[in-house]
Amino acid sequence: MFLPTWLIFTFLALCCFGIVGLLQKLSTDLVSAESALVWLIVGFLLLEPFVYPGQSLSHYSMRSIAFVLLAGVLNSLGSWAILAAMKNGGKASVVVPLTAVYPMVVCLIAPFVLQERLSPMQGVGIACALAAIVLLAC
Repeated sequence: MFLPTWLIFTFLALCCFGIVGLLQKLSTDLVSAESALVWLIVGFLLLEPFVYPGQSLSHYSMRSIAFVLLAGVLNSLGSWAILAAMKNGGKASVVVPLTAVYPMVVCLIAPFVLQERLSPMQGVGIACALAAIVLLAC
């Protein structure tokens, strides 16, 4: 059976993010959220030589670079917030699933920014995500 490349990457992300939640909790039991974030960034840098496409940055438009830089800043801020939540008493079994509903934010913003339409099924998914947040947070 042949799996499409995107699905293989999706499963890889699923497995990696699943393990990351545990490692983040273990790390914040030992170091500050800020130190953990620094080491998380070091981990990104260690991987970079293997995934860098090899094209010069001048190949990309300033707009695309700005989007990627903003995404990087928000990714780092989000990672720090997860680490800080765990360092300050949050349980990994609650913090990680709560933050994992972040696609709901994309679903809510996409119609305005990307002119995408939400299907009724996606609306039900957003409602379920909101319900999950309430149930997990209680």
